[in-house]
Amino acid sequence: MVLGCVIHGQGDLRVEELPEPEPAPGQALVAIRYGGICGSDLHYHRHGGVGDFRLQEPMVLGHEVVGTVVAYGEGATGPAVGTPVAVHPATPCEVCPECADGRANVCRDTRYLGSAARFPHVQGGFASRVTVPAAQLRALPDGLDPRRAALAEPLSVALHAVRRAGAVKGRHVLVTGAGPIGCLTIAAARAAGAATITATDLLPRALEFAAAAGATACVRADDPDDPNWPSDEVDVAIEASGVAAGLDTCLRRVRRGGVVVQLGMLPPGQSPFAGNVLVAREIDLRGALRFHTEFDDALRLLAAEPSFDELISGVRPVGEAAEAFALAADRSQSCKVLLDFG
Repeated sequence: MVLGCVIHGQGDLRVEELPEPEPAPGQALVAIRYGGICGSDLHYHRHGGVGDFRLQEPMVLGHEVVGTVVAYGEGATGPAVGTPVAVHPATPCEVCPECADGRANVCRDTRYLGSAARFPHVQGGFASRVTVPAAQLRALPDGLDPRRAALAEPLSVALHAVRRAGAVKGRHVLVTGAGPIGCLTIAAARAAGAATITATDLLPRALEFAAAAGATACVRADDPDDPNWPSDEVDVAIEASGVAAGLDTCLRRVRRGGVVVQLGMLPPGQSPFAGNVLVAREIDLRGALRFHTEFDDALRLLAAEPSFDELISGVRPVGEAAEAFALAADRSQSCKVLLDFG
């Protein structure tokens, strides 16, 4: 029996028995152990879509998954059967101009696990057994616990955002939004050598997770008199909250000629921002979408840093998916919540 976590529409999340998958040529069959609940999974659950991508058919959720190799289809090779692996969730087309330029993360025809961006939808990894292209498997480094390895996908997103910011070693970095991605961005900035990292959020519990991730100062975003606000302008600001107010804070707090990276996905449609500040201070505003080669870097960093375990605030069996999604949506209590398919 294969249990899967399937979204049928807004608010309609079901744990269902699914057909046993068979790997096609070039594919691997993986027994999934853990899957991290992402903000996009929560959007599909609460709103029936993410941005402009709306559900048109039932879809297995999930793209932050780790497990064990079970078998390979014809012509496929990879880590030996029985090897613990993480699954890179993207299958770029490899022929578009962006792929040719080494920027497969913005491939115009990519397939991504658990995404309604195309139809038929790309079914995700929240099932006890899934098939994926064998090239997307990464053997876990020695000593890396599969539970911590489930952070590889969101940490890759954070590493890519920090790289989009340029050199941060020895600099002051501001991160607005201390959800799972924001906290992992803090950890990525710390690993890149940032001297000072200021985190902002509205929730005290989120700021506690930010401190655990390596923030040197934590600020209540709604309190202009919070003494932890930086007294000087910051060198780099990374917006990870996905709200216009966070972007405004970044633009107004970064130094002249500084860099702002928009990582959080803003609401669909137009979002106001301080364009005159951007011009007058000649700020470099950059977007950051997903990741590419950072996935391997993320696994190495997770293997070296046990402190990432502090960001995993809950693990629930797949049969309790509804409770797990409710916990993941409650940022007053949680950071990263995992489903256990073991």
